[in-house]
Amino acid sequence: MAQAVAEDRLKVSRNKSFRDEIGSLSGQSIVSCYQCGECTAGCPVAYASDITPNQTMRMVQLNQEKAALSSSMIWLCVGCEACATRCPRGVELSKVMDALREASVQRGAAAAEPAVKAFHQSFLHSVQFLGRTHELSMIGEHKLRTRNFFADVMLGVKMFLKGKLVIMPEVIRGNREVFKIFRNSKKK
Repeated sequence: MAQAVAEDRLKVSRNKSFRDEIGSLSGQSIVSCYQCGECTAGCPVAYASDITPNQTMRMVQLNQEKAALSSSMIWLCVGCEACATRCPRGVELSKVMDALREASVQRGAAAAEPAVKAFHQSFLHSVQFLGRTHELSMIGEHKLRTRNFFADVMLGVKMFLKGKLVIMPEVIRGNREVFKIFRNSKKK
C-alpha cells in the first residue's frame, strides 16, 4: 500500500501540466482531494457513469488526461453541487467537471456521451447568440448535431400545443455583452 502511494506521488510530481490546467480553469485545488469518497456517496448520477466522481478527480491528480476526458462522468455531471456540500476539503467538483468538459471540447476529444456533449454545445450556442436559451432553436440545433430527428417528436408536439415551446426567441437587453463574454473566453 505504501509503495502504491509513493508511486502515485512520483507520477504526480513528474508532469503537472494537465492537473494545473484543470485546477486553473476550475479555480479548485486539485491536490486537496484525499479520496474520501464523500462526493461519490452523494452524487445522483454516479450509478450511471463509467467512473465515479472521486475516480475522475484522481485521474486529474495523476495527469491521466485521456482517461479523464473520455469518461462519461464529465458529461453526466448535472452540477447539483452535492459533492461540494459533502466535501470535507471544500473542493467544488462540479467546477472541475465544467473545466474537464471545456478541455474536452477544446481538444476535440471524443465524448463518451456524444448526445450530452451535443446538447451542451447547443445550449451554449443558444445563450451565446440570444443571451438566454430558446428551447425550440436549441432542440432544433441538438437534433441537427445528433442526427436523431424523429425521437421525441410527439413529446415536442405536446409541448408546443401546451405553449411550452415559443416559436420566436426573446432576445435579452444585454445579449451583445453576453456574446462578448463568449468571444473573449475563446481568446484565452
